[in-house]
Amino acid sequence: MKALVLAGGSGTRLRPITHTQAKQLVPVANKPVLFYGLESIASAGIRDVGIVVGDTQAEIEAAVGDGSAFGLEVTYLRQEAPLGLAHAVLIARDYLGGDDFVMYLGDNFIVGGIDALVERFRAERPSAQIMLTRVPDPRQFGVAELDADGRVVGLEEKPREPKSDLAMVGVYLFTPAVHEAVAELKPSWRGELEITDAIQWLIDSGRAVQSTLITGYWKDTGNVADMLEVNRLVLESLEPRVEGDVSDSELIGRVAVEAGASVRGSRIVGPVVIGSGTVIEDSYIGPFTSVAMDCRVSGSEIEYSIVLARSSIEGVRRIEASLIGHDVEVTPAPNTPRAHRLVLGDHSKVQISQ
Repeated sequence: MKALVLAGGSGTRLRPITHTQAKQLVPVANKPVLFYGLESIASAGIRDVGIVVGDTQAEIEAAVGDGSAFGLEVTYLRQEAPLGLAHAVLIARDYLGGDDFVMYLGDNFIVGGIDALVERFRAERPSAQIMLTRVPDPRQFGVAELDADGRVVGLEEKPREPKSDLAMVGVYLFTPAVHEAVAELKPSWRGELEITDAIQWLIDSGRAVQSTLITGYWKDTGNVADMLEVNRLVLESLEPRVEGDVSDSELIGRVAVEAGASVRGSRIVGPVVIGSGTVIEDSYIGPFTSVAMDCRVSGSEIEYSIVLARSSIEGVRRIEASLIGHDVEVTPAPNTPRAHRLVLGDHSKVQISQ
């Protein structure tokens, strides 16, 4: 069995962060989201992984390498444009050959991994097996319709009038039968080859399509709010450790200070992770905050936030529920005149207290 991991796409909902970084590499608890998926695949006993990449191919390859760090053998498959999930299957046809495979969206996060899902699929081998979860607004997802016996009878991608609240989670398992379905597809109204249409083709052709309703935690980390929520969830299980230098400071709860980090004259209330090379001084770091490597936080307060590498926050009274990118400088504005001075990239979102 192989895995097909989708790591293309432009990540428009995470702009401006994704103007300069692949969305799959934005870190959760100081580890890229993509790495959690690769670890889940390896845990399920799968070794051969094809990663579908786009414009951020070089960045993905630099981070993942040949996959040996995860116990995997990785092959990179170039997708010239994000033309749909089924299009990713189409371009991976030669790589997948006659093997069963799991397709995993690289920006999805699933608590508990996929071991049980893969084990069930291997035992029963339906043509397709999908994961479902209940969502408040199914119009944003691929939606499944089940009959009275719980069998999948219909699928629709981002419907204007959903027939259920059951959204498809970004993990799918297929036998080679899906290639026959993909070969019959035409682009949808969105101009994409939809994986929902391929699965619907299997249903209409009388092939077995099974579903599993997950009760655990799943998130598509496509926007800032979801990134912060996943960061919170991962930090909940953080193991406290102090490998860096801590002086004249108070650490409360689950706090991880990585080797090479320095905490001086500060109060840290966990769960919090502080990356290597980072300096925290005369500051308060509140719960559910990840500060990446080589950052500086001085005379400031920050809580429920993600700070990426090499950024500095100095003399800022309070920051919360924020995603701060690489190499960012955050400082107080002058008291006079009372004005906000901003340098903002495309698609930025700013909230200003009056």
